[in-house]
Order: sequence, then C-alpha cells, then structure tokens
Amino acid sequence: MVLHLIEPAAWRAALTAGVVRPASLADVGFVHLSTPDQVHLPAQALFPGRRDVALLVVDPARLPDPVRFEPGRPEDPAGMLFPHLYGPLPTSAVIAVVPYRAPLPPLPSPGDLLGRAVAFFASLPVRRAVGLGEVPGGVAVLDPDHVRSHDNNRLVLTGPVDAAAVEATVEEVGGNAGWPHRAAWLAWPGAETTAAGLRDRGWETEELVLMARTGPAPGGDVARVQMVPQPELHDFWARSWRGGLAHLGRDLDRVVADLVGREHLNDRVVAITDLVVREDGEVVASAQLRVDGATAAVDSVLTAPAARGRGHADALLRRALQLADGSGCDLVVLEAAADDWPRHWYARRGFAPVGRAWSAWT
Repeated sequence: MVLHLIEPAAWRAALTAGVVRPASLADVGFVHLSTPDQVHLPAQALFPGRRDVALLVVDPARLPDPVRFEPGRPEDPAGMLFPHLYGPLPTSAVIAVVPYRAPLPPLPSPGDLLGRAVAFFASLPVRRAVGLGEVPGGVAVLDPDHVRSHDNNRLVLTGPVDAAAVEATVEEVGGNAGWPHRAAWLAWPGAETTAAGLRDRGWETEELVLMARTGPAPGGDVARVQMVPQPELHDFWARSWRGGLAHLGRDLDRVVADLVGREHLNDRVVAITDLVVREDGEVVASAQLRVDGATAAVDSVLTAPAARGRGHADALLRRALQLADGSGCDLVVLEAAADDWPRHWYARRGFAPVGRAWSAWT
C-alpha cells in the first residue's frame, strides 16, 4: 500500500469531485505519497502537532497513472525514495481513511474486508468529533453539542483492554465531559471477554455483526426512491426513533433532538446520500449511504410500520448499492444487531458476516 496525508476538508471535497488534486499536481506534476515507514516524515514537516489530518490508504493497483519512486525533500534521509503519483488520485483507489496517528495503527489491505469495515466504523466518529482524548485501547470522542448521542460521546476501542480499565476510563472521561451516560464501542479479536466483564459490572451490551458485500450492484425497481436534502428526513427520523426510545420518559424529547441534530456531522467527513420513499407525499421509508473512498456503508434503513411489506426497503437498498457502485466502491459494509432479524434480511441480499463488535453502555 501507499499513503497520502490530507486535510479533512480537502478529502471531503475530493469525494464530491471523485479525485484528489493537491497543489503539487499543478506545481510539480505529481501527488506526494509515502510508504508506511516514511509517512511520519511528511506528517512532521507539513502537519506538526495536528490531530485532525486524514491518512488515505491507497491500493497502487487501482491507480491509472504511473507511480515513480524518487527523492523527496533535501532534509529527508539520504538515499530515501518516495512514491510520486503522476496524475490525480482517484477516490476509488482509497481503500481506507483513518485519522493519522504515530505510531500507525494496523492498516488494512484491499482484500481485508474486516479490517476495512473496522477502519470505517472506528474512524468516522473520530473524524467528526468535536473533541478527542487518547485512552487505553483507542480514543474517546466527545461532542458537547449532542451530549445525549452515544455514538458521538463514547470510547472507540480497537485494541485490547479489560472491563475494569474500560469502566475506569469512561468514568473519568464521561465525568469530566458531563456525559449523561457511559458508552463504549469494542472491536478487536477477543473483545467479547471485555463485553462479558462489563455485563458483570451492570452494563448493557449488544453484539454487532459487521457485514460486507462485494460485487456488482443488483438491478431491479428503484423508481420509487428519491434523493433528498437531509432536513426532509428529520420528522420521519424523529417519529421512528421515538418508537424505540419511549422508555426514556421525560428525557425522550431531548435525546431525539440530539440524535436528529447530530446527523449532518457525517457529511462533513464522508459523502452522504439520503434516500426516501414517499406515499401520498409523506416519507414512509429511508436509507442513508455513506461513501468514504472505495468503501461505503449503509445505515438508517427504516420503514414506517404502516408501510411495511411493500418492498420499500429493498428498493432503497438496491438504489444505495447502485450509487455506491457508481462511486467506485468495491465494498459496502454495515453493522447489524446479532440477535435481531435485519442481519438475516441483509444476508439474503448478499451481505456476509466478516467480524464482530460490541456496543456497551450504562
């Protein structure tokens, strides 16, 4: 693999354009790339002290223009050669996008479906976060503007850590941040042991199946599906989420407001397409596609109870997969609850389990 460092706003613009065109392409005729062993050098030179820089993991086999290994800056180690791409960098050649950290985390190869899925689900909350904190096993993400959203205020852990350490860390971070909850996302081989330990300590846990789909998008009827600006979904989301959160009582309105209000944050870091089906002018089903280079994710596939059984979810999923295909994505991923029926519905539509993660909260 080869790597490219980029400002978050520049990457979001590239997702719309389909290519990365840094100033160097016009100035010197190529895009600066690095190998994993070299990337700390441009990071230190160009982004010293920065915590928000994105690292693009690029599959050289997907690059249409030549890559040549050539000398870098005069201050680089003598004899070191850097890969230079003599043409724009297609976003479809980027198999993963992760926040740059030194030392580098494990980076997935093109065929590592689980690694790419974990990279997507772990990096999105970090890249959209208002605040970050390094913690054992991963990162704490914080967003005081949407403090009741677990997804925006939790620990994102991809390295081994035991239940006692998770609880101690979340107590410290969450207490300082004023979280009304304690939450963590666990994704590493053997994380089920930590999840079990948290259950023993009184936490709620949910096993999540990470599912992936490769291959061409299906054909079929998508005429009923519309792409809409996100605000057109807010009322539908609020109604849908209220049904599953009624147990919150008097906090329900504030929680739903945070859940709806957070959604626009995703579009700042990945390309979001919101899809709906209407009946008599009213939204009765929705889905969201999130594109991040060659990897896409499907989320928020919802159908109003009165409109179920009419094929709306199938049409939404087909359209989402077609759009992902058109964006050059060779992999579409999702999270599904291990003990709920949707995972089987997705399996019948070409999604296969590639791994597990756990959500934990109290």
